[in-house]
Amino acid sequence: MKGSKMIKDLKKLARDPLLLTCIILVMASLFVFIVYPLFQIGKASFVNSQGDFTFFSYERILSGGQLLTALTNSLVLAIIVGTLSTIIAYIFAYTFAYINVPFKKLFNGIAILPVISPPFVIALSAILLFGRQGFITSSFLGMENANIYGLNGLILVQTLTYFPIAFLVLSGLLRSISPALEEASENMGASKLKTFIRVTLPLSIPGIANAFLLVFIQSLADFGNPMTIGGNYTTVAREIYLQAVGSYDMQAGAALAMLLLTITMIVYVIQKFWVGKRSYVTVTGKPTSGRRMIEKGLLKNIMFTICFSLSITVIVFYLLVPIGSFIQLWGIDNSFTLNHYRYVFSLGQKAMTDTFLLSVLATPIAGLLGMIIAFLIVRKNFIGKRVLEMVSMLSIAIPGTVLGISYILSFNQAPLALTGTATVIIAAFVVRAIPVGIRSGVTALQQIDPSIEEAATNLGASQSKTFFSIVLPLIKPAFFSGLVYSFVKSMTAMSAVIFLISAKYNLITASILSQVESGRIGVASAYCTILIIIMIVSLLILNGLLRLFGQSSYEKNKKKTTKIAKEQTLDV
Repeated sequence: MKGSKMIKDLKKLARDPLLLTCIILVMASLFVFIVYPLFQIGKASFVNSQGDFTFFSYERILSGGQLLTALTNSLVLAIIVGTLSTIIAYIFAYTFAYINVPFKKLFNGIAILPVISPPFVIALSAILLFGRQGFITSSFLGMENANIYGLNGLILVQTLTYFPIAFLVLSGLLRSISPALEEASENMGASKLKTFIRVTLPLSIPGIANAFLLVFIQSLADFGNPMTIGGNYTTVAREIYLQAVGSYDMQAGAALAMLLLTITMIVYVIQKFWVGKRSYVTVTGKPTSGRRMIEKGLLKNIMFTICFSLSITVIVFYLLVPIGSFIQLWGIDNSFTLNHYRYVFSLGQKAMTDTFLLSVLATPIAGLLGMIIAFLIVRKNFIGKRVLEMVSMLSIAIPGTVLGISYILSFNQAPLALTGTATVIIAAFVVRAIPVGIRSGVTALQQIDPSIEEAATNLGASQSKTFFSIVLPLIKPAFFSGLVYSFVKSMTAMSAVIFLISAKYNLITASILSQVESGRIGVASAYCTILIIIMIVSLLILNGLLRLFGQSSYEKNKKKTTKIAKEQTLDV
């Protein structure tokens, strides 16, 4: 039965050489830029500089010392940050879904800030506030030699950076819980606290687990914040870079990368296949009344105070960077200056130009590739479909430092000598961005009746004509969402591309890190400010295009293609 289906699929592919070519090209690209690099990094972790097979690096890591400390530190940090971020996010999400408080748009708005900003803006602000010349520690409290660097600084910075991610997960889940269950509990005499403990909290478990695991992976794979504010507290992502680039010990770097990849893959599998498969369905086809929001009382005041205070704190952290970019020397000479921007627009102009051009080139590639893969996954049956789906989504669980070091090992010699070129940086951008585009495309395609495409095919349209004229216009909102995410991800990329920059191509994020390491916080702040402005302007333009061409085109094409489908059905 299975063999006959396989033969049938092969015959279909043979009759459509364009589709076959497309599948081969997509699978070849994924193999070259995802599977092959992972194989190379795995091999490098067992091969020393003389070419001998050895477990020395793994023995060195697991036997103790600096490398094992870095791995342990990362796990401790990720657990603490994951826990704190999830608690804060739950408070925000519960307030958003259950309590009638002002400034809800403000609470919701901070969720987008980590997405559009460089990965270490909060770390820069923490230095400006709590560093040796920090506004709070030095100017306000009069402390000397204040130390924000290390574990405490990383916990603060990563928690403020990543709790909005957990909030996005939890807010949707809490709003989708049916009010009928909670009302039934209260009608039977349970207090609001007991209803929360017995009903709301248990129903939130999958969201809490998802939020924690997402933040755990983000913290574990974080590179920019530990490099900026980590101090003597070494983490595994930072140590991979120092071993591979600083000490030129590629085997140790590869072994650390493989251990980090193994941990993130295990966590991703738990999040995807265990937590994700558990059912806590509360919304059915039966109509329910809207949730009765908490209008007053002590709970409302406490929750509003917490959310408002944290929101203002996050906003202040983000505003401090633009302010710091106009200060001559923070804490020592607080006079106004434009010198930092003069430096950026003269010596640093190349990094801005390179980042923008490479991101612009990577964005349509990632967007279109994501839609093509989504179309193949949802609409086509062929040998290797499961493998294609698994490999294309694999990069979502690959830490950036692992991808970066694997690209050095894979593309440093013929026949794929791409190191130092624009191609390898664009490839890294695309690989990091396509999973979100694929998921958006899959979701959009599952909502569209396949008969629309079948009608076009029956009328003589080729596969390429059907995809570009029918499918792509119908999923244009998802396509534009993929484009926006790809551009944002490319402009703010750090951990993967830090290994790939060269004298020929430099990036803003690498320049920011270089300025921080040199102690030039003002220049780093100017870079961050410019990058944030570029991101906001670009997002406004892309969202404007989405509203202009996306939804209207979607409705127009949907009506048109539905009409064609009906006419074709009547003809049959």
